[in-house]
Amino acid sequence: MRSTDLIFGAVFILGVAVLGAYWYSQSRPDPVAEIIETPGSRLEIEVEGEANGKIVVKLFEDIAPEHARRLKELAASGAYDGVVFHRVIDGFMAQTGDVKYGRADGDLAQAGRGGSDLPDLPLEASDIPFQRGIVGMARSASPDSANSQFFIMFAPAPNLNGQYTVVGQVVEGMDVLDAIKRGTGPNGAVVGTPDVMKSVRVVE
Repeated sequence: MRSTDLIFGAVFILGVAVLGAYWYSQSRPDPVAEIIETPGSRLEIEVEGEANGKIVVKLFEDIAPEHARRLKELAASGAYDGVVFHRVIDGFMAQTGDVKYGRADGDLAQAGRGGSDLPDLPLEASDIPFQRGIVGMARSASPDSANSQFFIMFAPAPNLNGQYTVVGQVVEGMDVLDAIKRGTGPNGAVVGTPDVMKSVRVVE
């Protein structure tokens, strides 16, 4: 066999391997980030809708203490019960937590524009990357405007690193997260009936 044939064969096999690896990477979910070992309470989120089941989030109380405290306070008061996942972008994240405009039994026209009656929180930046399963605090253009809304990552998003507060990580129920109804409206807005956090409880 001529050397050119060997080179062509090697290149062909390499090309098939690269294409196969690319197809495999695109056809499976991104791996869940390694669980970060840090003490903290957990939120148990019961989801209803196209997704049904429990998502358990471990809060990073030593990394983002003010934001973790806020989520615990709102959950303990029942403020998150009945709040929808108003913005869900496939391959990116699912956002919820608008306790003012995001209630399933209310008018959802402004869902995503509100927060709680509590003051906004300053950014608590960390070096934890936004990987699949990481929970971040939503905010407006100001880094110090997080309040009650949060989002859970479907996949890594390095462009968010250091720009948003990482407040926790999913430790159970990624299959439930993956089943949440996707948004088809502008900027990932969920059209029709969104999935809802039926209840959110704090587990110490």
